[in-house]
Amino acid sequence: MTRPATPVLDRIETPADIRRLSDGDLTRLAHELRAETISAVSETGGHLGSSLGVVELTVAIHAVFNTPYDKLVWDVGHQCYPHKIVTGRRDRIRTLRKKDGLSGFTKRAESPYDPFGAAHSSTSISAALGFTIARDLGEPTGDAIAVIGDGAISAGMAYEALNNAGAEGRRLFVILNDNEMSIAPPVGAMSKYLSRLADTPLGTLRDIAEDFAAHLPEPFRHGAERARQLMTGTIGQATLFEALGFDYIGPIDGHDLGQILPVLRAAKARATGPVLIHAVTVKGKGYGPAEKSDDCYHGVSPFDVETGEQRKSKPNAPTYTKVFGQTLSRMADTDPKIVAVTAAMPDGTGVDIVAGAHPARAFDVGIAEQHAVTFAAGMAAGGLRPFCAIYSSFLQRGYDQIVHDVALQNLPVRFCIDRAGLVGADGATHAGSFDISYLSALPNMTVMAAADEAELVHMLATMAAHDSGPSAVRYPRGEGVGVDLPETGEVLPIGKGRVLREGSAVAILSFGAHLAEVQKAAEDLEERGVSVTVADARFAKPLDTALIDDLAAGHRALLTVEQGSVLGFGGMVLHHLAASGRLDRGLAVRTLTLPDRFIDQASPAEMYEDAGLTAADIARAALSALGVGTAEFGRGRA
Repeated sequence: MTRPATPVLDRIETPADIRRLSDGDLTRLAHELRAETISAVSETGGHLGSSLGVVELTVAIHAVFNTPYDKLVWDVGHQCYPHKIVTGRRDRIRTLRKKDGLSGFTKRAESPYDPFGAAHSSTSISAALGFTIARDLGEPTGDAIAVIGDGAISAGMAYEALNNAGAEGRRLFVILNDNEMSIAPPVGAMSKYLSRLADTPLGTLRDIAEDFAAHLPEPFRHGAERARQLMTGTIGQATLFEALGFDYIGPIDGHDLGQILPVLRAAKARATGPVLIHAVTVKGKGYGPAEKSDDCYHGVSPFDVETGEQRKSKPNAPTYTKVFGQTLSRMADTDPKIVAVTAAMPDGTGVDIVAGAHPARAFDVGIAEQHAVTFAAGMAAGGLRPFCAIYSSFLQRGYDQIVHDVALQNLPVRFCIDRAGLVGADGATHAGSFDISYLSALPNMTVMAAADEAELVHMLATMAAHDSGPSAVRYPRGEGVGVDLPETGEVLPIGKGRVLREGSAVAILSFGAHLAEVQKAAEDLEERGVSVTVADARFAKPLDTALIDDLAAGHRALLTVEQGSVLGFGGMVLHHLAASGRLDRGLAVRTLTLPDRFIDQASPAEMYEDAGLTAADIARAALSALGVGTAEFGRGRA
């Protein structure tokens, strides 16, 4: 009786083991790696579709190049799960995106096989060129390989890097992972050509590229023309890559190791300058439910492998994102000046809801936050009311444009900042920690934060009515707190907060979505005989200085609480108290913020516990400010 063969994947501890395999075993490895990725993500959730799309590329790159001496840089990092499995992290892959587990992206601190961290797009070519320069200046590093998607390569930073790399003319490998193009199988002469490519005594890589194109089957020949049109707009012209000084090879089937391996081997053997290899892939490849899904299972909850059904909990309240999209869409029904702008995240921001009702007034500009901001500024200067919806961590990429093109010109662009605060499984790379600080520093800017989903509706109405300068509202990821939503928003007085609970000993001034936790802390304090005032600031800029003065005058201690970094809302309040002399009168002040460090992935609740922002933490800070012992407080409580 024949024993079943030992799985190839079980023999892989590091990529060095991959490089000892035959081409046949590499194909088996790819099949097993795909199955392992599906199995792991079914338990953890995460970015499945993009990872399945690069399984063969992952195997081939590690088989041909000498990682980690050669530096493999994944753009964004959504697709890095197979890479993690074959680089010594298979035993931890089911901790993916969990507290104290593996990051969902590449991370330098996690492995030498992750030479450059990622999570935001279009950085890989710049980083790979940096490694290339380090190599050529004598540092102990080998070749650099950037893998970048067809979406990410459209961003301005990628073009800047391509331009620089072409001008440098140094040996560098860029693999364009294109999942927007259909795949045709290799036939006839192409199969024979590929089988002998690695041993062909051609003099230059340009010769290989031209010979490769000549052997393409008819469907792929059209694909090559599509690639040229994609990059130049003109059939028959050199691609932009070639115009920039790259040797261009492709398109190849990114799921056929019979194509990928000989092309990579030939490129590695003969390249003297920058090379771009165009690989066509299918997002979600090899898993039926993902291939058939509209989003190809880009981001999934844990799911049943057999059916593909995701195990999502039923929401108790609509998400802030949905409330934003529905509210803005209703507002656009009656205000023809309202337009919506997003940067490659229509679903993630709710702009798709606006687009469904008002397609001519919703704009997805692609991965181009800098352009999105200035584009919105131009529309504001033209008399429209643009609402620019971008995640907090992504808006950082357009900061110069916010300063120069919006704030300096005092243009009424409305920034709708989703994913503010700590976001959970995506971790530090996506945390919206800094927007309060970086926006409140700007003259002319009005900065709001929604305490709940009803407040978001009111703040959107307030922004629509605010034509005298730029404004911003921040709100977290996920469900609201479950309050009733108004039919129409109320226009709030700019720079005015509200008092929700009145007491006499300590005042807690909350800014944004941590209000529910503040109210829990107030209840705990009241149970211990401490009289508490709770106020919702609503605005970080302009501050409600009258409210702050009243709280300072009527209480022994004042706490500020926010889901943002140091020098944010609390810093603004401290500045006012110091300038007004209130700190000279014995007032005890505490500012509760995110700590001055990055917080790794976990659930949002676990992350805020790590940050010291639970209700118990807030109550302890209040007691400490009052000079009351806190040793007993909080035992057995969260």
